[in-house]
Amino acid sequence: MAKKKTAKVRIELVRGLAGTLPKQRATVKALGLGKINSYVVKDATPVTMGMIRVVEHMVKVTEEK
Repeated sequence: MAKKKTAKVRIELVRGLAGTLPKQRATVKALGLGKINSYVVKDATPVTMGMIRVVEHMVKVTEEK
């Protein structure tokens, strides 16, 4: 079985968590982000993109090579 090559996205937390909803805080933690300017590289799956949409006002998303 050959694996399909999926796109990667770099997710960077650019705004703090103060004053956010508990659901948004949980989503940021589930993405693996902690402090401002921390980042992770994840596969661009529908699950990950849905999580990004929940906190899109707090993160910066760029496509990785």
